[in-house]
Amino acid sequence: MMKSLFLSFLLGSILFMNNFSEVQGRKWKGEGTTQNLESISIGRCYDYIRVVNPAVGEKNCSELWEAFINAFINKDPCNILPQDFELFFKLSLHPIPADKSLFWENNQLLVNSFSDRARRYMTLGDTLFGFFGDFLNWCGKENSTGLDYESCPTAAECENNAVDAFWRMASMTYAQHSSGVVHVLLNGSAEGGAYPVRGFFADYEIPYLQRDKISQIVIWVVDDIEGPNIDSCGYNTVQILEDRLKALGYDVTCTDNYEPVMFLLCLDNPDHSKCTLSSDEHTISAVPHTVCRAAATSSHPSLLVLK
Repeated sequence: MMKSLFLSFLLGSILFMNNFSEVQGRKWKGEGTTQNLESISIGRCYDYIRVVNPAVGEKNCSELWEAFINAFINKDPCNILPQDFELFFKLSLHPIPADKSLFWENNQLLVNSFSDRARRYMTLGDTLFGFFGDFLNWCGKENSTGLDYESCPTAAECENNAVDAFWRMASMTYAQHSSGVVHVLLNGSAEGGAYPVRGFFADYEIPYLQRDKISQIVIWVVDDIEGPNIDSCGYNTVQILEDRLKALGYDVTCTDNYEPVMFLLCLDNPDHSKCTLSSDEHTISAVPHTVCRAAATSSHPSLLVLK
């Protein structure tokens, strides 16, 4: 009898411990916190204010880190809200030059190359707050001051995760402080359309643009160098975007395959059939054939002639 009671107690204890361990060591589907997150983030802060954009002035990078981590540490990783990062964005905020804002969807690497670390345009990732967290991952653990380096929740597992909450607040802040001519670079080859009707631009940037601070919105729809041409100005989801912005009272223009971006694509893909090359001892020019046309009888034979 005593042996049976002992075995029952032992079995119950094992089941309890297994269940407890499963809860405590729960694994999310997303990748864990980026290793050396603190060193990377603080280092990026100093890199930004010393090298990338010294015009922002002095920022306390250690204070920024504390405000950042305190937004989500020791909390339920599925209950982090954009407002939790308010102090971080207050401390990291700096002016965004007029006419330099560049929004995007489905083409981050191209946009990064085109903006050239704020030398041409200042994308969200080119601000101090965007630069601080770009391409990093993070999450904490409930009732723990540690970071979870094993796994973090994905948006599919819970909408209010730390990374998405951060970028929602970043998008809202960026939109609120954009002014002058605002630019939007979309991927005309993106599956499902260039403009996602549900996405960061649609949900957390357009609604926070300040109408009285913006003179014009310029949309560029650029196809991947390999294609396909799924979307374009006045068509499909781009038409939806144009109509939405015009209904909000904005002056909107749209251009397909904007030349400077196409030049950039051809620099990365000089041997592609869409990019031709002509040279003489004085000039080498490479441009995509979809960008511009020149007469075959041009008085400048050294320049590329597109057919």
